Amino acid sequence: MLFPKKLWAGLEDGSITLAFRRWRKAAAKAGSTQRFAGGVLAFAEVQPIPLKAITAADARRAGFASKAELLKALQGEGQLYRIVLRYAGPDRRIELRQQALQSDEIDSLKKRLARWQALPILQAIRDNPGRRAPDLAASFGKETLPFKAQVRRLKELGLTESLRIGYRLSPRGAELLEHLER
Repeated sequence: MLFPKKLWAGLEDGSITLAFRRWRKAAAKAGSTQRFAGGVLAFAEVQPIPLKAITAADARRAGFASKAELLKALQGEGQLYRIVLRYAGPDRRIELRQQALQSDEIDSLKKRLARWQALPILQAIRDNPGRRAPDLAASFGKETLPFKAQVRRLKELGLTESLRIGYRLSPRGAELLEHLER
């Protein structure tokens, strides 16, 4: 579920607590979380509702100035869903990227990278910061989507970070590569 940049501050400060989406089938689940640029959102409720059930207060809680503005944004096909959400905190990967490696982590990360065959990907990201994912993937003879999935695993470990275009190593990722290449 994507949120436009104009809503990020409201999501983070808690003034936006609702979202509405049209889906063929619910794409969010109560009890789940999702990252966005400002942190992590928790979904408390995801319920189908009729359009006429939306109130002006709902529109304000969703970050819209009026019910009419929200209704205009909700035009289209699919079942309408009302999502109750809350800011669940910052994205832990951001802090993790800055953390120095502990000696016991190096062996564990080395084994994961070997299992995932990801050391060459880390090296390629280091050597080509900001290079487009399709170009990096092609340099390995991989399709873009599976390649991006591998990079997401590395992001979960705090080793890489996304740029507007492409990726770069985090300080933690650079430190790990330094250890592994010695």
